[in-house]
Amino acid sequence: MEIVYVYTRRRSEFGRPCSFSDRPAKVNVDIPPDPTAASGFILRNPVDSCVQHVSDMSVHEVNTERVEVESHGINHVEGGWPKDINAQEVEQTIRFRKKVAKDENYINTIVHLGALMEHCVKQNNAIDIYEEYFEEEELLEMEDEPPSAKTINVIRDPNITKRTATQLSWHPNTCRKLAVAYSSLEFQRNVKDMSFDSYIWDLENPMKPELVLKPFSPLVSLAYNPKDSHVLLGGCYNGQMVYWDTRRGGLPMEVSTMEFSHRDPVYGAIWLQSKTGTECFSASTDGQVLWWDIRKLSEPTETLVLDITRKGLLENALGAVTLEFEPTMPTKFMVGTEQGIVIACNRKAKSPPEKITSTYSGHHGPVYGLARNPFYPKIFLTVGDWTARVWSEDIKESSIMWTKYHLSYLTDGCWSTVRPSVFFTTRSDGTLDVWDFLFKQKDPSLSLKVCDEPLSSLCLQEDGCIVGCGSQLGTVTLLEISSGLCTLQRNEKNLVNAMFERETKREKILEVRHREMRLKERARLEGQGMEAEERPAESPQDVLERTRREFFEVIQAELQKRGQAGTQHP
Repeated sequence: MEIVYVYTRRRSEFGRPCSFSDRPAKVNVDIPPDPTAASGFILRNPVDSCVQHVSDMSVHEVNTERVEVESHGINHVEGGWPKDINAQEVEQTIRFRKKVAKDENYINTIVHLGALMEHCVKQNNAIDIYEEYFEEEELLEMEDEPPSAKTINVIRDPNITKRTATQLSWHPNTCRKLAVAYSSLEFQRNVKDMSFDSYIWDLENPMKPELVLKPFSPLVSLAYNPKDSHVLLGGCYNGQMVYWDTRRGGLPMEVSTMEFSHRDPVYGAIWLQSKTGTECFSASTDGQVLWWDIRKLSEPTETLVLDITRKGLLENALGAVTLEFEPTMPTKFMVGTEQGIVIACNRKAKSPPEKITSTYSGHHGPVYGLARNPFYPKIFLTVGDWTARVWSEDIKESSIMWTKYHLSYLTDGCWSTVRPSVFFTTRSDGTLDVWDFLFKQKDPSLSLKVCDEPLSSLCLQEDGCIVGCGSQLGTVTLLEISSGLCTLQRNEKNLVNAMFERETKREKILEVRHREMRLKERARLEGQGMEAEERPAESPQDVLERTRREFFEVIQAELQKRGQAGTQHP
């Protein structure tokens, strides 16, 4: 049974507006306090109250557009010549200068200016504003702060497909520009849209390259000309040599012909110390060292095959992966090979076999880094496999000093330009190590994780304070080294010289001792050889049985020795 009750209301009363009016206050309910309930309350102590006196603010975010800065330059040439004089014609300019020199007004002006210049010269000679008053003051001591380095800039490959930064080269006259060669050295990695471009970067504008170098094949090596900072030399992946003049843009000025070029990538390209400033040489894994003159880059001026048997056969040549040249020793150079051997050469030898003067073998893999000490040219550094080694030219058998074996492969290295005992190495785990052999030889003075990918190249600025590290993904990280690692210490040159001489002398003594031991061993083997001829040779099965019997005899003797030791010391 359903009970329903219906409420009714007039339609006119629906949605009727409320009518409010003022009236005096009226107490509807009055509840007096109960003193007995006070015992049930807990006193709150202390009481925290917050008061906000700051006006409410709203937060807004604004994303500004990035401004790309582009540098423009003007090349000033000699001017002021009359219209009828061609400044490029030497004879016309000489004739015009002689004509002006005979002009009476010109002579009077020179005589007048000569008196003023004489006064300024005498004034400058009176006080030497560049005089050093404390020349005998000792060099600064190393600061107490620990060795450190900070990142000051990061330059990334602007292409979508990242390539390895294979070589860095600082501008010879300014510290603001850096040339970087980019290429992919991974075996059979051929990406369709991979760029061939390399770049010159202005460090004050790292978002956009100052100049794009456009070779016909990716660059593996790149170097500024120390005599003309507008000219760069490049070695290509296809073996060709190429050079640029930055005043003419990013296209190459000239390229070597394929038939006279290298057959493999050019891993080393260095300018030579010459009067013209146009001579250079290159090395490649095809086993050749070629000399060039960029005025005629169609074919090399000289060739050397890296055959250490001195037969000059290309099939016996060792592949070059790094090249070293010291301007103070213009006829000598060194080559690091894929087989871990360093070849010392002399260009001015009478015959090609005599150009290979000596070899140094000490690495288990390719020599990726090779550099002479700028203070002691007879001392040089090699980087390969898991170690870096310091060699003396006088010791052929072994290096005089070396680092510990790392867990990751070493990829490059170089000496400090200001401290003779400091050198830098890069590793395949993205770590930069700074070694100071004068103070610590077991571990690096500074070890810095630069990036997660392998580091591939290393280049130190001339003042020794900024180092550039190129990675496998084309990222170039610029680091500023702490002053302690780039400031010459008191008496450091003498101490380092004494250390190198001591280690060289020690290795010489060991080398003589090893030679004597080898002679004795050879004599003993020759004596055993005569006896072996008299008695019959053992069969392979007899040798195996004898070896197995001797092995178990050694094991049994060791077990008995341990058992006796256990009974004596229960």
